[in-house]
Amino acid sequence: MSESFEINDPTLFTTGAVGPPGQRVFYLQVADDEQVVTLRLEKQQVVALCDHLEAMMADLPVVGAGPGHGGDLREPTEEAWIVGALGVAYEHADDRILIVAEEMVVGDDDDEDLGLFGSEPQGATARFRVPRSMVAEFITLGLDVASSGRPLCDLCGNPMDPQGHPCPRLN
Repeated sequence: MSESFEINDPTLFTTGAVGPPGQRVFYLQVADDEQVVTLRLEKQQVVALCDHLEAMMADLPVVGAGPGHGGDLREPTEEAWIVGALGVAYEHADDRILIVAEEMVVGDDDDEDLGLFGSEPQGATARFRVPRSMVAEFITLGLDVASSGRPLCDLCGNPMDPQGHPCPRLN
């Protein structure tokens, strides 16, 4: 089993992608004064997390001044593990957003990893308690990172490779 993490007072809450468009690897990175946690996730997970956080923030009072997301990914971007599931909650008493990530576990067909939505998870977990001011900047950054990939084909909507695009609509 991989290492689990908990960061209650982050100095960094960011996302980014490494590699050329079409081959990018996406990361969620959270740090405090003692550790940097880098988790790998899919582009769709970044978008879904940002969309969910944006909807959650819209239901909360306007965020006051506070720390920003902390900057870009810190090098080296060595992932601790790959994210399988994400959960988000608001902690009213501390005015923080709790983000829980669970490690993707590939097991036997008889072995289900229900994680956040069922039994005990079989992989590692990461719990991040993030100030809302950091979350507000993270949303903008995450959506920008996700949209800065390959351009989409006007006909089919699929991403186009720099080498060309075999559009299924032209057949």
